[in-house]
Amino acid sequence: MAAKNSTGRRNMTVQKRKTFVLCVMSVAALLLLGVRVGYLMIMCSEHYTELATQLHERERDIKAARGRIIDSTGTVLADNKTVCTISVIHSQVKEPEQVIEVLSRELGLSEEYVRKRVEKYSARERIKSNVDKETGDRIRSLDMAGVKVDEDYKRYYPYGELASKVLGFTGGDNQGIIGLEVSYEEYLTGKKGQILTLTDAKGIELDGMGERRQEPEAGKDLYISLDINIQKYATQLAKQAYETKQAAGVSIIVMNVNNGEILAMTDVPEFNLNEPFTLIEEFQVQEIEKETEEQTTQQDEENQTEEKQETRESTQDLLNKMWRNGCINDTYEPGSTFKIITAAAGLESGVVSLNDNFSCPGFIVVDDRRIRCHKISGHGAEDFTHAVMNSCNPVFITVGLRIGAERYYEYFTKFGLKQKTGIDLPGEAGTIMHQPDKIGEVELATISFGQSFQITPLRLMTTVSGLINGGRLVTPHFGVKAMSADSTMVEEFTYPVSEGIVSAETTEKLKYVLEQVVENGGGKNGYVEGFRIGGKTATSQTLPRGTGRYIASFLGFAPADNPKVMALAIIDTPQGTYYGGQIAAPIVRQLFENILPYLEEMDYN
Repeated sequence: MAAKNSTGRRNMTVQKRKTFVLCVMSVAALLLLGVRVGYLMIMCSEHYTELATQLHERERDIKAARGRIIDSTGTVLADNKTVCTISVIHSQVKEPEQVIEVLSRELGLSEEYVRKRVEKYSARERIKSNVDKETGDRIRSLDMAGVKVDEDYKRYYPYGELASKVLGFTGGDNQGIIGLEVSYEEYLTGKKGQILTLTDAKGIELDGMGERRQEPEAGKDLYISLDINIQKYATQLAKQAYETKQAAGVSIIVMNVNNGEILAMTDVPEFNLNEPFTLIEEFQVQEIEKETEEQTTQQDEENQTEEKQETRESTQDLLNKMWRNGCINDTYEPGSTFKIITAAAGLESGVVSLNDNFSCPGFIVVDDRRIRCHKISGHGAEDFTHAVMNSCNPVFITVGLRIGAERYYEYFTKFGLKQKTGIDLPGEAGTIMHQPDKIGEVELATISFGQSFQITPLRLMTTVSGLINGGRLVTPHFGVKAMSADSTMVEEFTYPVSEGIVSAETTEKLKYVLEQVVENGGGKNGYVEGFRIGGKTATSQTLPRGTGRYIASFLGFAPADNPKVMALAIIDTPQGTYYGGQIAAPIVRQLFENILPYLEEMDYN
């Protein structure tokens, strides 16, 4: 019996010990849990409060004002227009019928369209974007529960189509698509702001909880070299030539020969920057013709979807063509304006002098090829100066052959003609030229007077600038500087310059002979009374030969003895008279008659 009691006491003692240990462990666990909870509540409170806020917070972007584009006169060419985005929050709408009626009326939308969105149970339903501010303010003033009016920005171009292919435009996300808007995106684009609102567990915005805003940061203003007055007049002249000559296109470029700043660039037909996805008349005709052709060749209804896709692609192709800037995106055979390069290479290499004598019978035979002069009866005896004035093909072929293919190719490269100009616009095309080992005497002969290869108009202009400014090959450009909205300087842009592409002596000879072209030669229609003008005309056939399609052009610069400004006018496929000296030179003359006095008044250097 005693042993039995002793065993019971031992079991009870063990049980008490277990209970004690369990209590100690429980207390320890509770203490640890309390410490942990205290740590989370005190030390980590901000972190978890932020997570909780994020869980119930929704954000909406606020577009930043894009930097303006401002010309050399201080005129704003690309600006921002305040617009509104209209949205509804289903859970907060108290009078849905009124909301539907007002929004459909004010926004010009069908009642069915608005009703579908107002009655949709979602966090926020957008009704319409890019609503003009006046309409947005009118809707806001009605203070309709559940209707949100947010302000943002839309790109606006005050001058419509002026310099459209230079400035470019932006898309719905306010990012640049073509032109300077793309090239300077990193400066022009701003930093988006945000509107932060609280929502319930289902993501529905809570009424009366207010909102937090992170204000957007505006982009930087871009100042460019383009002069609106020169641009307007160049565009006017280009349009006149385009219409009167029923041309496929007309391009005019005006550039500072000493630093590469471009004062004007137009490529007609231009398009409306405020409606960049609307085809202009010339391209609408092409679209209609394409659609008509597709309809007449349609054989069954099963292909309708595919044909619609093809139509969309066709429209996009037409838009791409409409947006193309022929001054830099397209190449052409320059024709006789390229004789300036052959003359420079000949004078620099010493294979010809201004007084060298030649005889032009109206043609020259190279290998087995008879290449004629534009004057079939020939120019007879002439020195090199008069050969340039007469734009005599046989003489330039002779000079090219004297230089030789290998050395001519070296000059072609030295003058920068193998590389792109580096202009601050996207999509610049490169030169299309024979490989050195493929240049025989016939190829060299045609190259010497500007055929059988292709360059961009700007490439030609840039090289000639370097030949007449003392040998400095500049980089053509528009960008001058970027500044913040408060006029703080952000960056002044600099551009590469290659020195010594020709000697000063060759430059002086070129300036003299090209002035003679305008004074007494084929470029006399480019003469401006009271100013010394140098220049060269060109009339080149387009490929394929024999189609009767020509490109007329004239390249002129002033003053001839100390060049400051250069202009190039190109008329693509003119109807009727197509000689550069007769239809392109007068364009540059009229341009110079107006802008040279203006530049003098502006003390232009």
